[in-house]
Amino acid sequence: MNLKNFITFEGGECSGKTSIINSVKALFDEKGIDYISTREPGGIKIAEQIRNIILDINNTEMTSETETLLYAAARMQHLHERVIPALNSGKVVLCDRFLDSSLAYQGYARGIGMDNVLKANSFALDKLPDLTIFIDVTPDVALKRLSGREKADRLDLEAMDFHQKVYEGYHKVLEMYPDRIVRIDGNKPLEEVTKDCIKAILDYLKIS
Repeated sequence: MNLKNFITFEGGECSGKTSIINSVKALFDEKGIDYISTREPGGIKIAEQIRNIILDINNTEMTSETETLLYAAARMQHLHERVIPALNSGKVVLCDRFLDSSLAYQGYARGIGMDNVLKANSFALDKLPDLTIFIDVTPDVALKRLSGREKADRLDLEAMDFHQKVYEGYHKVLEMYPDRIVRIDGNKPLEEVTKDCIKAILDYLKIS
């Protein structure tokens, strides 16, 4: 049993996380690595319902404080219902976003304050990720990619200034947790970014 196999993927909008995680899953299948793949907010029924509320483009009146607490609530349920049981059974957990997203988006970009976000997520601090892959894509590149999306959510539709603050927030988070976060240059072609991410994960797991 290894409880240190909680791997998360972070980055701003259109950083390529979904495609990269799919490539990691394919590799794990090939190598016979026991894993689950999940996401935040979401991954389980209750958290998916909260996700729909958060990302609904009609919920423009949602305050930053409410947004922060909704993410925290979804995270608590997801962590205890899915992530921890998987780790306890010896699986590697691949998760699209976790606490670092709240620190960057709500803590920094929304101005809630990182300390306040940590307080709101205090129940989750008993199990931080063991490895975080931060796909570093500059906002101008991300928004060019975003223009090709068929469907945008409430956060996608934020102004450029917000996405710039998210980008700055992620770099603040990187400074907070340098031992577990690996920065990957996400401005390169997706194939190269994927290779870099996979190398970092295999190095961490000590798998060739």
